Amino acid sequence: MSNAEPLLRARDVSVVLGGRPAVQDTHLTVHRGDLLGLLGPNGAGKTTLLRAVLGLVPLAGGDVLIDGLPPGRARHLVGYVPQRHEFAWDFPIDIAGAVLSGRTRSIGWLRRAGRADRAAVEEALELVGLADLRRRPIGELSGGQRQRVLVARALASNPQLLLLDEPFTGVDVPTQELLNDLFARLAADGRSLLMTTHDLAAAARTCTRVALLNRTVVAEGGPELLADPEQMLRAFGLDTAIGAAA
Repeated sequence: MSNAEPLLRARDVSVVLGGRPAVQDTHLTVHRGDLLGLLGPNGAGKTTLLRAVLGLVPLAGGDVLIDGLPPGRARHLVGYVPQRHEFAWDFPIDIAGAVLSGRTRSIGWLRRAGRADRAAVEEALELVGLADLRRRPIGELSGGQRQRVLVARALASNPQLLLLDEPFTGVDVPTQELLNDLFARLAADGRSLLMTTHDLAAAARTCTRVALLNRTVVAEGGPELLADPEQMLRAFGLDTAIGAAA
């Protein structure tokens, strides 16, 4: 881990949803060049923590800083890849238009995209291997293609921090391999990535660091942590711990 100031720092973060604690006293740091995998059981607070970093849910305690700024002032630094079901795939737009929507903040409302915006879209499409399909309606896409659209949409704003919520869920093996390679290259280029995932094998292969979350961070370290039965037991429970150690 770098000794430099982290790009993302969450300190003592707590979130209460529906009167119940969803995240409690959580500490997390992401440095430049990190690909940090956030793993935990269903209901552990992984998506809630991402939304706290985005400033989309109020904090009951603690604070979040992105390059020294609170989330509301750091939105230009962050790209977000939500779970696929959160996007309106029936909207009548093509792939290029969907990716361009990721630049709305820089373009502004009711303004036309400029040359730099179109160039950013083309670069993002090339990165995810969809340049040749740019005019295909998003309603006609497979699950893997839709996931690549969401990643391209987030990358179109040239973020320093990329937040990914379960990017491998329901995608085919070629898409997963493409995304794994892309995320590793982005981290190698100095981007910071925070990714929630249930895929222990993918996290072990790709992530530079992992954090185990069960409402709070149970353990944090290198990917070898996923082979530690004691830590996996604390985060997931007996069955997953045994499976991870096997």
